[in-house]
Amino acid sequence: MKYAIALAAAICAATPALAQEEAPPKPITVSGSIALVSDYRFRGVSQSDKNAAVQGGLTVSHESGFYAALWGSNLAGWGTFGGANMELDVIGGYKRSFGGTTVDVGLTWYMYPGGASKTDFAEPYVKLSHTLGPVSALIGVAYAPEQQALGNWSNTPESRIGDKEDNFYVWGDASIGVPTTALTVKGHVGYSSGNPGLGPNGTSVAPTGDYVDYLVGADYVIAPVTLGIAFVGTDISRRDSAYLLPNFASTKDGRSIASGKVLFSVSAGF
Repeated sequence: MKYAIALAAAICAATPALAQEEAPPKPITVSGSIALVSDYRFRGVSQSDKNAAVQGGLTVSHESGFYAALWGSNLAGWGTFGGANMELDVIGGYKRSFGGTTVDVGLTWYMYPGGASKTDFAEPYVKLSHTLGPVSALIGVAYAPEQQALGNWSNTPESRIGDKEDNFYVWGDASIGVPTTALTVKGHVGYSSGNPGLGPNGTSVAPTGDYVDYLVGADYVIAPVTLGIAFVGTDISRRDSAYLLPNFASTKDGRSIASGKVLFSVSAGF
């Protein structure tokens, strides 16, 4: 009996230590990333005048599934949206997994600090993703309701000052990890539908109104750094975008900012 009591006491004494070793995850987690890209492409169109960009993001997530994030990048040329040299996205949403499928619902507020008025706009989104072994897939829909920043103010017969337009974007992403390597092959295709003219600051989130963008590339991880290469482009031809020129062209040489191009990136997360 004496030995049994001693054994029971030892087990009870060990239990708190075991609980400490297997402490539950923190209710709030913070993660972030920083990247250097050879050209900042938003939905296939250069936002940095075909020059390099430095980008970074910070996300705060709660165990309930709610999260908030900030993401920023420098801008140039078409992407300045009224003179801003920076894009700052404020993001909030809710993410939850159901049977292996993750549902992500949220809103992105696109801000252009230092730019002209009537530039910022809001865009709600819904994303569904699923991972099966080395294969990951995602489909997403983003719809921005009518706003002046998205309006058709010039360059088409229907243009008028003060106009408000909406914007629709649907896309799909897929990636495959190559077994026994640190290499991941990835692809993307998206479709935009919105304002065919120019907005209040001479730009448009959906150049030419309707177009397709695409990406094919690969990432290689050398922890904690990820090296990326991708070919990015759109189906917007020079002829299709002629009425948007010179806005919709590189300020350096007048070349298209939506044509296919090989991009490089170096990023790290924490």
